[in-house]
Amino acid sequence: MKAEERWQARFGAPRVTLPVWARQAPARAVYRSNASGAWEVYVWDRAAGSARQATARPKGTSHGALDPNGQWIWWFSDTDGDEWGRWMRQPFGGGPDEPIDLEPGSPAGIALSSTGEAAIGMARPGGGFTIYLVRPGEPARVIYEHAEAASVSAISLDGSLIAISHSEHGDSRHPALRVLRPNGDLVGDLYDGPGKGVLGLRFAPLPGDRRLLTLHERRGRREPLVWDPETGDQREIWLRDPGEITADWYDDGRSLLVIRANRGRTQLTRYDLPGGGHFPIETQHGVIEAAAPRPDGSVEYSWSSGAHPQVIRSTNGHVVMNHGGPISPPSVPVEDVDVDGPGGRIHALVSRPERGSGPFPAVFLLHGGPSAQDDDSFVPQVAAWVDLGFAVVRVNYRGSTGYGSAWRDALSGEVGHIELADVAAVRDAMVDRGVVDPDRLVLAGASWGGYLTLLGLGTQPKMWAAGIATVPIADHLATYEEETEALRAYHRALLGGSPAEQPERYKNCSPITYVDQVEAPLLILAGENDPRCPIGQIETYVSRLAERAHDHEVYRYDAGHGSLVVSERIAQMSAQLDFARKHVKTEA
Repeated sequence: MKAEERWQARFGAPRVTLPVWARQAPARAVYRSNASGAWEVYVWDRAAGSARQATARPKGTSHGALDPNGQWIWWFSDTDGDEWGRWMRQPFGGGPDEPIDLEPGSPAGIALSSTGEAAIGMARPGGGFTIYLVRPGEPARVIYEHAEAASVSAISLDGSLIAISHSEHGDSRHPALRVLRPNGDLVGDLYDGPGKGVLGLRFAPLPGDRRLLTLHERRGRREPLVWDPETGDQREIWLRDPGEITADWYDDGRSLLVIRANRGRTQLTRYDLPGGGHFPIETQHGVIEAAAPRPDGSVEYSWSSGAHPQVIRSTNGHVVMNHGGPISPPSVPVEDVDVDGPGGRIHALVSRPERGSGPFPAVFLLHGGPSAQDDDSFVPQVAAWVDLGFAVVRVNYRGSTGYGSAWRDALSGEVGHIELADVAAVRDAMVDRGVVDPDRLVLAGASWGGYLTLLGLGTQPKMWAAGIATVPIADHLATYEEETEALRAYHRALLGGSPAEQPERYKNCSPITYVDQVEAPLLILAGENDPRCPIGQIETYVSRLAERAHDHEVYRYDAGHGSLVVSERIAQMSAQLDFARKHVKTEA
């Protein structure tokens, strides 16, 4: 198979998310798949062995949920990826969609009970956040509202307790947790103080059980905590192994599935609550994107590695599901690299072409977030660059998750410049080690990675031969004026205040401030309906490039912050590879 056919086959191969089963009807599940050509919501009747596509929209569907009884599928209806709309529901067995009678807005969490209630969070049109309680046949009731960011975390199985994440203290990066009754009365608050967020995961899966599984940051990383909001009792789960942790309940409420991410790989452990025992669960070396226990005690999980495409497995030894269609070609293994940086040791991942010994042309592919991370999972974009003859270097710069709270929270104030200092340190190390050719380096990324690309081309103009920025922030101030309310709150937390409070910081951290210093040719990809990195501020940046006749290209597409359509993703990847071929010499 030729390189062009191989990378396109990876994008076109059907993929699925881990099926989420109904707590009181475990044979019924919901998942998302791109098998139709766009990411849509599917339902799976495991007892009957049948699946059907529940949504079918030209630009795809990004949110889907299933109630604990397995009766209703809930999905969010926006317009062409603009993340603005309303929730709908549909019978599990099929039938007409029913709109939920709420004012349109941006989704801020949903949780469903076995007694028919839905707790729904929405960002309001005029600003601020509202949490609603929706009961069948009754008008929606407002149970919480505030100007600062808030979202629904969980609802108890019987619908008597609702957990919300909020940032009334003004820091959406480190939220607090509050539990309310369906009438809005306060049950309990959990807040550990500045710089220590508390995240709600799920109530115990038993009727009448008040225990809420949460994550705290009391010891410099996220760790599990079981909290009874009525009595205030707390039980911290002490785990010695390094890495960032999340967890879920086993069906009997007596054990936890602990999911630990460390240096870009994932491990599973069962933790016995009565005895405090740890029982490792054997899985292959790689990344588990999602995992969930089944009623029989087995665990189903979505696994992949840099070399091997995704598969949905079970700890009982079989593949859980396969959507059919062509199988994705494999790629190359990922190598770990550690580099001493200005803020501490930096972990990076390198994927090298199968042929040649370097130094290679390379793309420094920067992740979004910024509170995200690159890992050893299968990424079709990375494999496409490798097929073209490029090494791919991915840097988990300061601000990335997976390395503890201090590393993540080191990104504050002079954002952008902090991450790029780490990227520069890794770049220099890769040049010194003979891995990459300093004259053939592409800086690229999407979302926050796209922002870093624009900023890097302006502040490090001699380091890069070309740049590819997908859905980037070009101007923090202009973005703040147009973006969603949740992202405004995040911006304030990250930059230390609003533009009115921190005007110089917003200016100094914006790529448009340095646009006249950009030397490398640049490709920008932008969504017409993007609510996160709005098209207007990108157009202003492009106009500044055009004024000085800078070598640039713009690829615009009719969707939001990325596309859910397979053919569009292939077209965008093709545009990026063609741009790189034009400006960077490669032997592939």
